[in-house]
Amino acid sequence: MIATPQPPYFSPEEYLQIEEKSPLKHEYIGGQLRAMVGSSQAHNTISGNLLALLRGHLRGTGCRVFISDMKVRIEQRNRFYYPDLAVTCDERDRQTRLYLQCPKLIVEVLSDSTEAFDRGDKFEDYQTLESLDEYVLISSKRHLVQCFRPNGEGLWVLQSYTGEQSTFQLRSLNVSGSLAELYEDVFFDLG
Repeated sequence: MIATPQPPYFSPEEYLQIEEKSPLKHEYIGGQLRAMVGSSQAHNTISGNLLALLRGHLRGTGCRVFISDMKVRIEQRNRFYYPDLAVTCDERDRQTRLYLQCPKLIVEVLSDSTEAFDRGDKFEDYQTLESLDEYVLISSKRHLVQCFRPNGEGLWVLQSYTGEQSTFQLRSLNVSGSLAELYEDVFFDLG
């Protein structure tokens, strides 16, 4: 019988040290490192457009918006993820230089290689964050913004905004935007 080599285990502290010096980004899942892949033009344009909208809206509020190079720590699940965009309004996040631990909003721009994970295990992990008020998935193939928000019973409820609507709402930040501006200069990824 041939033994299958086990990937090395890294503690969260080791991961943070490795990640700070690594030329590649890695997500951290239960002691294992998972290399991140690059993204498409549509993905980057959507992220940039949303960053521009939120940065202006949040100016002077004490909330801060971060784009894809800032990790979110999910201590309860022993995870670190790089969301496409995260907003924190929590003072505790000023005490951690390399990651957020109390985001109010997390946004993922979907791609073929990440969509199932973003909708499944990653969303399940994010739901353990007590600070999280909204989880948003944005399609890079068509006009579609899906906002998941916890209701009073702790269930995450979906509200979708499609090309049939002209605007979308991020209730966690009390901001609305136009789908036209969110998708400005985007050439859809068709496959």
